[in-house]
Amino acid sequence: MSALWSDLPANLQDMLRLVLLVLPALILGLAVVRGFAPGPLVRALLKRFAWANGVFVVLIAASVALGIGLISQERGVRLGTAAAAEKFELIVSAPGSEVTMMLASVYLHPTQVPLLSGSAYAEIERHPMVELAAPLAFGDSWNGAPIIGTTSTFVAHLTDDAWEGRLWTTVREGVAGAHVPLSIGQTIEPAHGHGTAAVAGAHAGETITIVGRLAPTGSPWDNAILIPIEDVWLTHGLANGHAPARADQLGGPFDAAYFPGTPAAVVKAKSLGDAYALRATFTREAEMMAFFPGAVLSQLYRVMGDIRQAMSAMALLSQALVALAVLLGLFIFTQVFSPQMAMLRALGAPRRFVMAIVWLYATSLLAFGALLGLALGVFAARLISHYVSAETGISLPATIGWREVHLIAAFTSLASLLSILPAWISSQRPVIDALRR
Repeated sequence: MSALWSDLPANLQDMLRLVLLVLPALILGLAVVRGFAPGPLVRALLKRFAWANGVFVVLIAASVALGIGLISQERGVRLGTAAAAEKFELIVSAPGSEVTMMLASVYLHPTQVPLLSGSAYAEIERHPMVELAAPLAFGDSWNGAPIIGTTSTFVAHLTDDAWEGRLWTTVREGVAGAHVPLSIGQTIEPAHGHGTAAVAGAHAGETITIVGRLAPTGSPWDNAILIPIEDVWLTHGLANGHAPARADQLGGPFDAAYFPGTPAAVVKAKSLGDAYALRATFTREAEMMAFFPGAVLSQLYRVMGDIRQAMSAMALLSQALVALAVLLGLFIFTQVFSPQMAMLRALGAPRRFVMAIVWLYATSLLAFGALLGLALGVFAARLISHYVSAETGISLPATIGWREVHLIAAFTSLASLLSILPAWISSQRPVIDALRR
């Protein structure tokens, strides 16, 4: 049986799980309502006690929205961070923390790291398995936007050759990320450092003219300004990476003797097998380490998996508490319209008809609350994703998946099953006592 289940398409498995989750409530509903038409009376109760019903619905919706928001946001973080690292196949840097280097290289998190030497970078650049090697240089910024020194070949790789205008052809030109508020033709003066530590005027007279704007990448690089790495070195009083005979050259190959150093090099191998071979080769070197950002993210995702379980448990706990509160409220609320139920009993309505009315009434509140919670959850997830994306530069998709649908179905089905308790109690009240209220 397990082999048969594993052979089913993923979407079919999810659909079957959804059916299994709602099936108990459907069976109970058919058993309770069978042979009766309680719909008109349920609609009358919903209309007459609209304010009280609204409180129940909002309470249920808030619980459902919380669960949806937590789960969808966690998935959005995983998808967004993975997409942002897609163009960074292999990173080579000086020995240190892989997480720190990944945050600095892929997500542009400012940090102080040791540099790769010219001889180390020359080994990377000239390796026969390397298709693309590009150094990265950090340190300056403009109005909060990091200024990154690199090569034009890396810019083309990062954006899949998608940009407005052109790439740089001289050392004082640069291109702006999709979200940087700069137009083609504008000239800026970089500040030394980032954020509150940025020192304006430290590079007085050193200007950058924007000659192109990059297409969106869904990564923090959309908030960056990219310039020739030679400009970064020259601005800080260093050699420009090339021998005097080629002083006007931009990009590789670089001369080891004139290479000031780089925090990290982004490497694209000629094949997947070559990528693993390069990681092993460069990691064996005493002055280098090589790692796959995707592998580092996988380790972080395992930690996030534990967080996801905790978030799911929190969502389920909150929904369980809300379901309990709704049931307790229904126990009390059914006392309000117990005279109407008693009148039906006095007119000859069977106990199961009263059960059907109360159960369908409670299930309707749960269904309305779940649907409203779904809408609120989608809105909240998109709002949070927009805020987080604006803060981090990582495009976080806010979508609703099967996991959220299963969560809503499980909550609604379980609460519907439990709703049979107040329905049964309401049907068992003595008619005389209820009419005296």
